[in-house]
Amino acid sequence: MKSDGFKITAGFILICLIWGSTWLAIKIGLDSFTPLGGAGLRFMSAAIMFYLIIKYKKIEVQKDKLAYKIYLMLAFFSYIFPYALVYWGERYISTGLTSILFGIMPFGVVILSRIMLPENRISKYQWIGIIAGFAGLVVIFSQNLKVDLKNDFWGMIGVLTAAVMQAVVAVIMKKHSGKLNPLALNYYPTLIAGPVLLIAGFLMEDSSKWVFNAQGVGSFLYLALFGTVIAFSVYYWLMKKMNVVILSLNSFVTPIIAVILGAFILAEKFTMRDLLGSSFVLIGILFANFDGIINYFRKKRLNIEV
Repeated sequence: MKSDGFKITAGFILICLIWGSTWLAIKIGLDSFTPLGGAGLRFMSAAIMFYLIIKYKKIEVQKDKLAYKIYLMLAFFSYIFPYALVYWGERYISTGLTSILFGIMPFGVVILSRIMLPENRISKYQWIGIIAGFAGLVVIFSQNLKVDLKNDFWGMIGVLTAAVMQAVVAVIMKKHSGKLNPLALNYYPTLIAGPVLLIAGFLMEDSSKWVFNAQGVGSFLYLALFGTVIAFSVYYWLMKKMNVVILSLNSFVTPIIAVILGAFILAEKFTMRDLLGSSFVLIGILFANFDGIINYFRKKRLNIEV
């Protein structure tokens, strides 16, 4: 149990670090590729990597009716539509506003969990944690938070829709993906998403701007290996082990990692506002795990008394 707890904690930290770094990798990659084209190359590369790992490890890819439904759902509602909507939305709204709007995902997970997973009790501490984490995001990006509903409305709707999709997918996956291998689970979705996004990039963007230089290729290969193959495999493994509400809080942590990396690598400023907002997020995660922390120390005390 101790080993499992360590793996879960390490896995959660790992996906936060990786997905926090993908913002920087995407930003670097956009100098060489258009958004949808870059995303298509990322997922096509990830599909090849998933295939090679599955063949090497001789992992069985389930092909029953439920499995195919899950593959299609992930392809369209975890990869194609959310990524397309977020990239499209960011043409109209700032990264800060995008982060805050996407921060509604944990709220969606809470509401849907109450409906679809009634056995998963949502404690008052988890509510406090989610609210504190969301407040932290608002604090971090408040300086650059400008909303012009006339020009930003559809971009905001796009990002909100993507966040809701991800929340729905998270709860459905928690309910139905228990027997699917995390590596096999993502193979077919990326195999579908890659070509669809690449074709969309050809049709909707200026593909003449694509430059296959070391910077661009390195970006989408990093996003494929770390941001997709490793991070999504760990994420769906964690989904089998963790409360889905607590797992969804990674969406509060990744912007903090992005801000810190921006300060170190791109020499962007890390202000007291960033520090304060980060503190709110970390306090929120602490509160969300409060029940588990209390139970841990209760068991410790019982072991000592025995």
